[in-house]
Amino acid sequence: MKPQPILALLAAAALAAGCAAPGAPPGCPASAREMPVDTLYGDWQARFDGQAATAAVRLDRHPEYEGVRGTITRADASVAQLAGDVDDQGTLAIDESRDGRRITGVWSGTLRLASCGREFTGTWRNADDDSTHPFTLTKTERTAEKK
Repeated sequence: MKPQPILALLAAAALAAGCAAPGAPPGCPASAREMPVDTLYGDWQARFDGQAATAAVRLDRHPEYEGVRGTITRADASVAQLAGDVDDQGTLAIDESRDGRRITGVWSGTLRLASCGREFTGTWRNADDDSTHPFTLTKTERTAEKK
């Protein structure tokens, strides 16, 4: 047998075992597109670069489409509404609104492969001044224990 068929067979076996993406543990999603939407439901913690305090995020099923709807509660006790989904490229896209009508922030994040579906990193854009801020969104342990 030639070496190429053996390599192809090993690559196919790795794909079947969930080892397709470097950095993704076996059995973990290689992209947010591979995650069922309900894995986004629950409690998350948001950290923004340059801010010491974290924010509490709660995501639930969106009643109108296959996505999420929820809230973010920042350290100053302000609460904003969130709605979004995972797009065709595997990007978590969330719109934020402080008044329920006007978009005041836009989240765009990608799944951190080694997190096994529990962490997204990306950029939050403030719609008021167009500034951007890196963020990390991490599923909390309390949510993980509920599953």
